[in-house]
Amino acid sequence: MKHAAHKAMARTTSQAISSQSHLSLFSLIPGGIGSHGAHGSHSVKAAAMARTTSGDVAEVAVSWDLAKQFNAVAPVTRRSIRESAQAAQRKSMVLTSSSLAALVGAAATAMSFSNPMASVAAAERDPATTTTELKRVESQAVSRSEDRTDLSANGSSSVSAQTTNQGSWQLSGTNTDVKVDGMTRATANNPQVATWLDADQADLPRGFDPNHATGDSGNAYEFSQCTWWVYVRRHQLGLPAGSHMGNGNMWGNSARALGYWVDHTARHVGDIMVFAAGQDGTDATYGHVAIIEKINPDGSVETSECGSVMNGKTYSHTYSAASVAQHDIIHY
Repeated sequence: MKHAAHKAMARTTSQAISSQSHLSLFSLIPGGIGSHGAHGSHSVKAAAMARTTSGDVAEVAVSWDLAKQFNAVAPVTRRSIRESAQAAQRKSMVLTSSSLAALVGAAATAMSFSNPMASVAAAERDPATTTTELKRVESQAVSRSEDRTDLSANGSSSVSAQTTNQGSWQLSGTNTDVKVDGMTRATANNPQVATWLDADQADLPRGFDPNHATGDSGNAYEFSQCTWWVYVRRHQLGLPAGSHMGNGNMWGNSARALGYWVDHTARHVGDIMVFAAGQDGTDATYGHVAIIEKINPDGSVETSECGSVMNGKTYSHTYSAASVAQHDIIHY
């Protein structure tokens, strides 16, 4: 009878253990296996229940180390299982983020070392910024503030206000409008010719070249001849003259052939007046040349001339405007 009672007690203990719902399956009780009061590891007395009650969990006496291992690896509630899975997932995400950050940092470092000038170029493209402190302009200085004083209020007659932008350009001191289409840039190599070129623009022959050949290779004319004097005087005035223009009556055609401007109007001091053979009492074979020294308001001119009988000395004549118009006049 005693043995049957023991077997029934063992079945009751097994059923109680399988229906356990507490967090810990096993707990240590005094006198259990492994305690100081145990003497038989497989005896029924040592493993017997301490107490059984209908619906209560049976506590089985096991060793402390074995109970810790069971409780660590075998959570028995659904909540514990879910929390354990969530904790494992969070740990995995943290490890993944850390690994990705480390990978990006390593790649950036490798790119920096492979192209060391990239950072320098980026720094050079970043312009320096200058900070300027703005200060209010005081009332005694000109500014856009309300403190600015009207310049026309000082009573000076030299200050005037602009009232219109309409009008035309005018020459200083005159009411003559400037003719823009008549303006040109002096391109003559000869400085004296350059000073006259703009003033003569309206009268210049089409295609005139102020830098034409002069035919000058030195004074090749006989001393005291009219041609000798014209060459000398032209150079004194800074004007060109040819060295082999021929007799006096030939100078007009010779000048045209070289590109000189030739017409029948006296324009500047230094112009050459050409006389045909016998014209105005000159030599009937060789003609004559003279330098215009003055142009009068009525169009008459005064000349300087020389001849073989003058021994290098000059004399002067006055010719009317009508007479001048009958002669070739060489300008430049």
